[in-house]
Amino acid sequence: MANKFIKNTTTLLVSLLIVWGCKTPQVTTINENKSVPDSFNTSTDTTNSALTNWRTFFTDSNLISLIDTALANNQELNILLQEIAVENNEILARKGEYLPFVNLGVGAGLEKDGKYTRHGAVDESLNIREGQAIPEPLPDFMVGAFASWELDVWKKLRNGKKAAVARYLSSVEGRNFMVTNLIAEISNAYYELMALDNQLEIIQKNIAIQRNALRIIEQQKQAAQETQLAVNRFAAQLLNTENLQYDIKQQIVETENWLNFLVGRFPQPIIRSSSEFNDIAIDDIHSGIPSQLLTNRPDIKQAELALEAAKLDVNIARANFYPSFSIEAGVGFGSFNPKYLLNPHSILYNLGGDLVAPLVNRNAIKATYNSANAKQLQAVYSYEQTILQAYIEVANQLSQIVNSSASYETKAKEVDLLNQSITISNSLFRSARADYMEVLLTQREALESRMELIEIKLSQMNAKVNVYKALGGGWN
Repeated sequence: MANKFIKNTTTLLVSLLIVWGCKTPQVTTINENKSVPDSFNTSTDTTNSALTNWRTFFTDSNLISLIDTALANNQELNILLQEIAVENNEILARKGEYLPFVNLGVGAGLEKDGKYTRHGAVDESLNIREGQAIPEPLPDFMVGAFASWELDVWKKLRNGKKAAVARYLSSVEGRNFMVTNLIAEISNAYYELMALDNQLEIIQKNIAIQRNALRIIEQQKQAAQETQLAVNRFAAQLLNTENLQYDIKQQIVETENWLNFLVGRFPQPIIRSSSEFNDIAIDDIHSGIPSQLLTNRPDIKQAELALEAAKLDVNIARANFYPSFSIEAGVGFGSFNPKYLLNPHSILYNLGGDLVAPLVNRNAIKATYNSANAKQLQAVYSYEQTILQAYIEVANQLSQIVNSSASYETKAKEVDLLNQSITISNSLFRSARADYMEVLLTQREALESRMELIEIKLSQMNAKVNVYKALGGGWN
């Protein structure tokens, strides 16, 4: 009775300790919010420009050639491809963890025990068989296979593989997002280069106009119709305009070099047709509905997959509180003489199992679990933030297209009026019906308005590119 009581008590205590060891701490969990507004504006049309291939969206053959070269040569993109390869190898490693490990081994050794030791004394008094003493020293030859297998009862190892797959897919979406950004960055820089070419051309045309005006004012000064002050003001205006071209030229060099960097090559001229810049049409952009961002935007899908991996990490960390089961086995041949090695009597084998559960001092496991849960919460907030940011980016760029188009029309009318004003002011100045300050002011305003018109056109083109990127276009 006493033995039975001790046995039952011991069993109960062990069971209670195992249950206590399996207890997990309480943590805060939240579910991600995927809800978005029904539309970007009043339209609920599901047609989406993000589904348009970038080769169709961009019609400039020079720009398409630049993007093609960048997708092949851009160093940062190629670095990211290697990171994807690393994530893919992680899947293979995780997959192997929940399969049995089997190793083959061959060994040879030599053992000599002291005569006055326990093993030495026993060996001296025994024979391997009648009339044959144990060899001294004793050789040991072995060949066999050894296996170990951790039983994935709590799916810890399989969840690790799923998490690795999610991170691999997340890195693929990260690569897609980088492609989208790279295409947009190249396009914006290309249009900026065209805009700078047009601004330089405007400045050079203004220089020619102002040189002609300076010659006229110098002739009038020689005829005593104007003063040296007027000549100086016209000359200063000309010098100021000439100085503007050097800053534009420097910007052209830097923009060309930046484009070459994105393309992955050393500096060389960028082929472009800048004369057609003002004639580039802004086609209608179809924004679709906000919920399409969840499937079109690579960064949203990347954040979603990262969240999925973080959730699996929590399950993996929780499984550390539970008992782990493992099996170890081995089979082979062992002998003191090679000629007996493959003899059936030389067969040796072992089989064992382990059950291990955390009991005392589980702080490290708790810390790992709490950290995994905190990272899961971070992933939830990051996912929600990515959705919000995507919606705002689209809304901003759609508004930018509308406002920049209206601004371009208004500024174009202003430029026409000021171009007419230059001719009128020059005529009035020759007939002494306007002073030189009116001529100077008109030329300055005309130059500024033309430069601003190019900037507004560039803003239009950037908005077109950026809304395409914001909708998730470019990677497909």
